[in-house]
Order: sequence, then structure tokens, then C-alpha cells
Amino acid sequence: MGLGGAVVSGLFFAFAKLWSPTTPSVETAATTTPVTSIASESRVFTLSFQPATTRRPILERLAREGTSIEQQQARYLLAADAVRQGDSKEALQWLDRLETRYATLAPYILSLRAQAYTLDKQEGAATKLWQQIIGQFPKSAAAGDAYYNLGKRNAQDWELALANLPAHPKSIEIALERLKKKPKDRDLLLQVAQYGFHVKDYKTYLDRLTQNFAPQLTAQNWQTIAFGYWEKQKYKEAGLAYSRAPSTSRNAYRAARGLQLGDEKKAAIAAYQRTIAAFPEAPETPKALIRLADLSDDTLALATLDRAIALATRLKRPEDAGDALARKASRLAKLNPAQQSATEAKLLEQFSPTESAATLRWKRAWTAAQGAQLETAIQAATAIAQANPQSDLAPKALFWAGKWIDRLGKTQQRQQLFNQLFQQYPASYYTWRAAGLSGLPVGDFQSIHQQQPGLEMPTSRLSLSVGSPALKELYLLGEGRTAWETWQLEFQNRQTPSIPEQLTDGLVRMEVGEYLDGLFMLGNLRDRILTEPDQQSQLPLLQSLRQDPRYWQALYPMPYWSEIQRWSSQHTVNPVLALALMRQESRFEPQIKSVVGATGLMQLMPETAAEVAAQVKLKKYQLENPDDNIRLGTWYLNSTHQTYQGNSMLAIASYNAGPGSVSQWLKTLNTQDADAFVETIPFDETQGYVKSVLENYWNYTRLYSPQVSKLLPSAP
Repeated sequence: MGLGGAVVSGLFFAFAKLWSPTTPSVETAATTTPVTSIASESRVFTLSFQPATTRRPILERLAREGTSIEQQQARYLLAADAVRQGDSKEALQWLDRLETRYATLAPYILSLRAQAYTLDKQEGAATKLWQQIIGQFPKSAAAGDAYYNLGKRNAQDWELALANLPAHPKSIEIALERLKKKPKDRDLLLQVAQYGFHVKDYKTYLDRLTQNFAPQLTAQNWQTIAFGYWEKQKYKEAGLAYSRAPSTSRNAYRAARGLQLGDEKKAAIAAYQRTIAAFPEAPETPKALIRLADLSDDTLALATLDRAIALATRLKRPEDAGDALARKASRLAKLNPAQQSATEAKLLEQFSPTESAATLRWKRAWTAAQGAQLETAIQAATAIAQANPQSDLAPKALFWAGKWIDRLGKTQQRQQLFNQLFQQYPASYYTWRAAGLSGLPVGDFQSIHQQQPGLEMPTSRLSLSVGSPALKELYLLGEGRTAWETWQLEFQNRQTPSIPEQLTDGLVRMEVGEYLDGLFMLGNLRDRILTEPDQQSQLPLLQSLRQDPRYWQALYPMPYWSEIQRWSSQHTVNPVLALALMRQESRFEPQIKSVVGATGLMQLMPETAAEVAAQVKLKKYQLENPDDNIRLGTWYLNSTHQTYQGNSMLAIASYNAGPGSVSQWLKTLNTQDADAFVETIPFDETQGYVKSVLENYWNYTRLYSPQVSKLLPSAP
């Protein structure tokens, strides 16, 4: 991850003061006992967060005087750093006989040595090592590198890579190279479709398959293609492909849902009907009925929702049953208010723990509060925390119940609710607001713009839950690219990953900058565990993750931090606020582009960027270049703050919806309460955007700022 520029940890300073930068001989670092186990605690893992030049003296000391495993880990990282810097002689020194002492990473050590020999122009020695890797470790990621390098001189080795290690990223590189000459090679296209999700123009290869080989593709081929389209959010294409995939309830549902998301209403209705008829008792069928109801008129929708309620109840899928009841109540609002009330009562009585019940409770609480019925509002809101503690609405309900109680003059009871918020929901936007209202120095809408929180980088990673010992070791050492290549070979269950597999996939993706997909994989764990009945056994894992700061640090990474600090300082912006906004805007994807043309990390519109560039006298720039984008984006973020006298809530709203919309809301929203203003922003997207950016800001400060992290003792 791009953490350059972050404050170096106190642990590092302690090491640097104690140890001098002397280079040991390899022999003094040697041990005669092979190391094959992964150390759960290692000072080398901590140093993996530091830049190569910063950590080098400490690694050298550990290579000489650390524990047995630390010696080998330190030597491996020193060698890897030397190879990256083009220093073959130093790399070979650290690698001397290391594979016999550090068996866990033996193939990767041989690979580093081969790379060092290549740097040193000892091609014969490198070739022998590449051949040795294939002979001894044919299924390792290092073997993929070996095939690739050998294939530069012997094309047969590339053929072996494609055949023996089709999922290896180097094999995908080979396939892409071959496709330049043979753009319609079906087998190569299928290989990219199955394993090349990371390829920049991945969708174009799926398009080639469907346009040129549709009659020749098997049902399993279509499932591969459908999954690829689905992953890239090309839902219409995914739906059409799933309709030709093997006949399963999941494929049938996704065929219909893809068509619906692709605005193919008539085709979607027919697909849902086929799903329901073919799989009347499948887990996906209640949701298919609900979606079909969404596309139907009131009379048909009500009958369809009744079927969904009955089936979901029979299949013990309470979330689906609650969802269907809530939608039925909404349809009845104008048709039959009495039946609406009875339906809502059934939802609260029979499916109380569901998200739909929480939503209904919140609607009643907010309505009561607007009518000055504060006691009723408080009762409905606190019921959410009791009956729906896992709901996203729970922290919101506790916060507002506290504010309403405060209006009644019960300050002590307000603080009790806020304390519950601190303890149970430390990551919430509402926790930040409650902390500020409780007098804690965490900033508020008006003050955070000028703050400069000092952040410290993490000192450890969350261990991978599945994978080989080598994969886990490489990940903890911070060798993200090599770990990612290894995981591509080991991850066999991409379409239906287990919870531990999904966790591992998310963590590994984050290490190589695949933030968009990585954050989804990590953030989606909670929804899967809470909504999929067959995943309920994973609740202890979820609880453990949410109590571990390393999980939250993975969710809130700090790429481009040095650039953010530099330009935020020049443009008088709180750098953490800029980081928080960037996370929301682009998920740190520098080349991402919205449907309306907003581009890059801070999602600047080209015309806005041109105006800002003129202001800062920047004649040449590229919005896909991170440094240019951050330079322009931080200036613009500061300008929105100037427009609203430093109020970050209004500035962020303007960044999303434009100053015209914010000016209109300031005139028409009838409230002097800043929190109520946020809740009544009429654009749902902007309301959610403001909360998300400020929640991001809160999480970055509570996770990485020592001063803030101490304020909430129960927070991870």
C-alpha cells in the first residue's frame, strides 16, 4: 500500500536508536536449523511497513542478532529490496544458502537469486535456477515466473506456463501477448475470461468471446463469461450470459437480476417467472418473487409478495420475508391503510430482528420527532438498538434518541445512550458526532477543516484466514505482489468464495492497490454473514474482525498519503479530510471515470479541473495522474470550504451536488440544527455522501491518530 510520508512509528525510532547501520556477513546470520513455521510475532513484520531505505539498518541488525526466524525473514526482505533496486551483489549476499534455512519461502528465494543473476548478466546461472524451480516447485507462483523468463528464449516454456499454471498472472500476460497476434483465439480468450479479472480492458475480451464464438461456447463457458461481466458491473451482458449458463437457481436469478439492472424490464419479468417456475423452493426464489413484484402493478405485486412471504417463512429466510412485508405495506399505503397497519404490525411482531423492521421503527421515530412527540420517538429509536443491534440504523437511532432526550433536559440519560454508541458502534459517523457533542476534542462540522491530525502508520497486518504457509508469510512480510501472484493460483473458488476466502482475497487485493474490489470484498463480509442463513456460523469471525483494529486499518488504507500531505499543506486543507473524500470518490482508483465524466482519485469534472488549473497556473496536467489530480482536487476542496466559511459539511455537500443545490437547501430546509440539516438533504446520494466522507474522516483519525484513539476506550 502507498503509505510513504506517514509518520514513522515509535517502535521504529526505538529500533533505530538502539542499532547502528552496519552490514553483517552472511555467515554470522546463518543458522543450521531449517525454518519452516510462520512466527506469529516478528519484528520483521512490523518493519514491512517501512520504505526500504528506512528499514535497512534495522533489518541488517535483525539478520545478525534476531531470533532464528527473524534472521531469515530479514535476509529475505533485504535481498528483495536489493533486487528491486538493481543491486545484484548485495542480493546474492543475503540469499546465500537461504533456501535451506527458510524452507517456507524456498521457491521464492530461488526466484530472487535467479533475478539477481539476471541483473548480474549471469544468464546461464539464472536459467539453471529457473529450471530448478520448475523441477522442485512446479505448482508454486515462482514456477510461473520461471516459465515466463525461460519462455523469452524458448517459446515452448510459455506453452507449458499456459497449460500448467493457467491462473498465474504471468500466464495471463503470455495469453495477452499471444492475443495481439491472434485476437480471436478462443482458448486464450477463455483463459483471460476465467483468470484475468485484473486486466485493464478485461471486458473487451469477454465481448470478443460472445461476439465471435457464441455458438461454440459451452454452458460452463457462459457461466465464466457471466461471472466476469457481473464482476465488472456490466449487468445486462451478465444477465444474458447467465441465461445460457448451467441451469441452477443462482444462475437463473442472476440472469433475471442482470436484465433488470440493465433496464431490460420485459426480459427481466420473463426471466424471473422462469426462475420461479423452475426452482419453486430454491433459496433465491423469495427474492425473485420480490423483484418480480417490483416490476408489477399493485394488484399483481400484492399477490406476488404474499407468495414471497409464505415461501421465505417456510424456507426460514427472515430477511426476505421482512423485505416482502415492508414492500407490501408500502403498496398498501394508498390502497388500504388498515391493511397497511396490519402488515406493519406483522413485520414488527414476527420478523422483529430484520433490517426491514429496523427501517420501519426508524421511520416511525423520525415522524414522531418531527411532530414533537419526543417520548414516542425515543421509544421507537431505542427499540432499534435493542431488537436490531446489527442494523446500520442502530447507531443513528442511538444518536438521535440521545439528542431528543437532551431536548427533554435529561442530559445524563443522553450521555448513557452516547456511551452505548461509543462502545458498540465506534466506527459510525454518528459516533463522531456524539463524541463532539459530548465535549471530546474530535472536531465538528465547523472546525475540522483547519485541523492537522498527526497519523501514524500501522505496525501489523491482519493474518490471512486461508492459504498456504508461503502465502501467509509473504503477506505478513509486506511482499504484496508476490503474495497476490501466489493467491491467484490458490484461489479456486472465485464465484462462490467462503467467508474466510473472501476475507483473504480482500486483504491480498489491498496489498497490490486493487482498492475498489478489495474494499468491496472486505466490506461485504458483514452483509453476507448477516443476510445469508448458511453463513450464520461465521458470526464469531465477524465479531472478532470488528474488534480488531487491523481489520479496520485494512478497510481504511492510506495510499497516496505523501502527495495528499504535500498538496493539502499548500492548499490549506486538512489532509485527513482530503484522504476521506478520496476514499469515497474513487476508492483510490486513479484511472476511474464516472458516467458523467468525473475522473481520477478526487473525481474532478474536466471543466472544473480546467478552471482550477488556470487558478494554480498549471498548464499541463492529466486527471489520471495521481499527483495532478490531488493537486487540483485539494485546491477545489479548499475553495468549497471558503465558500461556506470553513463549514466542512456544506463544503462536502457542495463538492458532490454543486454550490447551487446547497444554496437552495440553505434557503428551503427549515432547521437550525446542523445534524437535522444533514438528515433532510433532499438528494439521497448527497446525504449519504456527506455522512460517508465524514465517517471516513472519523475512522482515519480514530485508527491512526494516537491522540484520538485514546478518547474512546472501548473502540478498537
